[in-house]
Amino acid sequence: MKSFRQLVYPYMVWISLFILVPMLLIVLYAFTKQGNSVNSIQFTLDNFVSFFNEDFIKVLVRSFIMASSTTILCVLIGYPTALAISKLKVSSQALVILVVTAPQWINMLIRTYAWIGILNDKGLLNQFLAIFNIAPLKIMNTNIAVLIGMVYNFLPFMILPIYTVLAKLDNSLVEAAYDLGANRFETFKKIVLPLSMPGVVAGITMVFLPSISTFFIPKLLGGGKSLLIGNLIEEKFITSGDWNFGSAISLILAILVLISIYFTRKVDSDKDGSVKGVL
Repeated sequence: MKSFRQLVYPYMVWISLFILVPMLLIVLYAFTKQGNSVNSIQFTLDNFVSFFNEDFIKVLVRSFIMASSTTILCVLIGYPTALAISKLKVSSQALVILVVTAPQWINMLIRTYAWIGILNDKGLLNQFLAIFNIAPLKIMNTNIAVLIGMVYNFLPFMILPIYTVLAKLDNSLVEAAYDLGANRFETFKKIVLPLSMPGVVAGITMVFLPSISTFFIPKLLGGGKSLLIGNLIEEKFITSGDWNFGSAISLILAILVLISIYFTRKVDSDKDGSVKGVL
């Protein structure tokens, strides 16, 4: 048993160096003034106070709206897709899942660049519409383009956890519901949907987190017009070099995301009792 425990040590060192230490540095920068040397650190709350003005709050609200819209669309598209896949034969399920995950083998930046060729004024979409004499659509450099790119990139993260839960669902519960006179809608509402909520919550978490912090999708598809919190953090770290303010924004975002995840999981845990009551 002791030898097995020793195998954990390399992972602890890895986590400490590449997760814990960077997080501590972010906290340190967030509570210090820019340009202070390590030997003369002056703690301050000015970085957090500077964030709470009208312009930065608008960026934060816009980021939450975009991330929430992306998550909702991924649920609306991903759940029926996962449900349909779970109804297929096992061999067919593996093939469809392969199709869903295959785009993830390509770098996300390259996949996003591909959408530029689809959505721009002379892109594939408008060329297709021109065949039917439909006026070209102005989608590129808009919030719609950003939303399309985010949904496309993060949709598999919604489909896979929901499918995993649905694929393991005990079919005898569904059959029992039919035997008791429930129709398809009632069975889905009272049996399938409640039991699949852990997958939905996992998918929401996996989509919402990258959606609210992404920066290159708004930059490429939004043309810099859709400034999100991820773009603001990138600008502070890369362009202006204000690591202290950038760290403060990152810390604020992390706290807000943790609060959102807490309430999401709390809602899911509250529903567990109702599910057990139904069963």
